[in-house]
Amino acid sequence: MPLHEQAICIRTTDYSETSQVLRFLTRGSGIVSVLAKGSKRPKSKSGGPLDLLSEGQMVFSQPPSGAMGTLFEFTETVSHLPLRADAGRLDTALYMIELVGLLLGEGDPHPEAFDLLHNALVRLGDDDAPLGAVLAYFQWRMLRHAGLLGQLSRCVECDVPLDQGDRKHGSYFSSARGGLLCGSCGCRADEKTSVSEVAVSGLAGLKVARGRGGVSLSEAEVLGVNRLLSYHASYQLGKPLRMARYVIR
Repeated sequence: MPLHEQAICIRTTDYSETSQVLRFLTRGSGIVSVLAKGSKRPKSKSGGPLDLLSEGQMVFSQPPSGAMGTLFEFTETVSHLPLRADAGRLDTALYMIELVGLLLGEGDPHPEAFDLLHNALVRLGDDDAPLGAVLAYFQWRMLRHAGLLGQLSRCVECDVPLDQGDRKHGSYFSSARGGLLCGSCGCRADEKTSVSEVAVSGLAGLKVARGRGGVSLSEAEVLGVNRLLSYHASYQLGKPLRMARYVIR
């Protein structure tokens, strides 16, 4: 029986002159890969080849064996055209879908992650969207959802609150240990990266953030948080994110 799902396209691959292999994040079925036969034909049911970030209702099959499904129909319901008209917004959106695709497995439903990505993409389309703050909130929520965020308020070694840590030696972050380290513990750790005070304060600000990325952080806090979370995501994934060099500066 065909399945009907709200979906966002997170990867496209040409399969032939007329077809594509597409990877979607769906709200109810998680990440699914489907063969879109004839999707590149102008008179296809999708109106032509599907692009990254296409969002809408898809009708597809999902074989129980885990084999690739088949896309029967796709109807765009949310337009992300504003993202394609601005390089900074587009690069940020592509970073987001890359992170989602690497953190989530096939066929495992994550409706919270779908809503998070949908809301972030809509927010990025707003003319007044603070790109860095939207990305910081998205990274923080996505890593927390995947269970990879780590301890960000207390030292993972001595359990001291970071606002009471050793300011003389600053603060550190260790992906291997799973969170922030106070200055004293960080000085003794092998694998670590230094963390500025503004990054620590930015992380604290994200804990009280509400809404679709409505974060009140300074530019310095946003920069520090995004660098730290991108570093942490790359370490946990075992490889750097391809779009990071265009987004994390």
